[in-house]
Amino acid sequence: MLRGLAQVMFLDSTWTGAVFALALLTADWRYGAYGLGGAVLGTGTAWLLGVSRDRVEGGLEGFNSCLAAIGLAVFLEAGRPATALLAAAVCVVVTVVTAAVVRLLGTWSLPPLTMPYCLLASAVTVAAPALRRLWPHGGGIAALPRAAGGPTTLRLGDVCGAFFRNVSQVFFLDEWYAGALLLAGVFLAGRAAGLVACAGSATGVLTAWALGAPAARIADGTMGCNAVLVAMALCGVFLAATPATLLYALLGAATATLLTPAVAALLAPSGGHAFTWPFVLTTLGFLTAARSFPRMTGPKPGVIGPKPGVIGPPPA
Repeated sequence: MLRGLAQVMFLDSTWTGAVFALALLTADWRYGAYGLGGAVLGTGTAWLLGVSRDRVEGGLEGFNSCLAAIGLAVFLEAGRPATALLAAAVCVVVTVVTAAVVRLLGTWSLPPLTMPYCLLASAVTVAAPALRRLWPHGGGIAALPRAAGGPTTLRLGDVCGAFFRNVSQVFFLDEWYAGALLLAGVFLAGRAAGLVACAGSATGVLTAWALGAPAARIADGTMGCNAVLVAMALCGVFLAATPATLLYALLGAATATLLTPAVAALLAPSGGHAFTWPFVLTTLGFLTAARSFPRMTGPKPGVIGPKPGVIGPPPA
């Protein structure tokens, strides 16, 4: 269960998962409950359906369900029974979707990443306005404005907050201290992983500012959260950690930052939340392209998820 939380950021460490759970609880105990419950349901469903033991024990069947549950808690009012029931159902279904995506992308030796979660989250946000038991007062996802305007000048406090919120927004958390705690959990798994995550967050902030994104969007972490995931995926998880792949990963992080408002615009009718689609699209594209670049180490044949312990210590 705890590795399911840690695998949200590609880490196979029980201790890191525990720190991530603590970060969720510090933001809101309900988010912690949804995150842990989602990881349990996803992992348990996979175990009941006979998914391979290495995937179940490594947490690879728990991170999509964890994100799905937290996302619904954040956007559809965590305290409502209908939200809890929907989250439980989605966590079970996401296991089936994960198996389908693993089978499909495995044909090209590509990992599923968070695509299963993105598919279900997007479907729920599109359907929610038509379901009154889920959205009785017109609140929820579509009430989240994603304005393109606003001042672009960043203050020092905005930069510092954005650096940590880029990490916290991976779990939909607005609190900078939750991001700091999450980052500490990444460093607990491995210094290299922590440094790459920091580089990805800094790249996200710099790219968004250079493109003239509104300061509020940069400061709240929604512009740069995908950059953190892309950087970690491309340097140390699916590609060997080398100076060349680090530069490649940071280019990917900048690309994901650029894609974020584009995806949000496409999803505007359902509230404009990009989820982790920019991360998924960028990472799959860059992993596929890496096979044509001799200086890059492409993903190993048959890889279907982050390899346990690649950038972290052995499982606790």
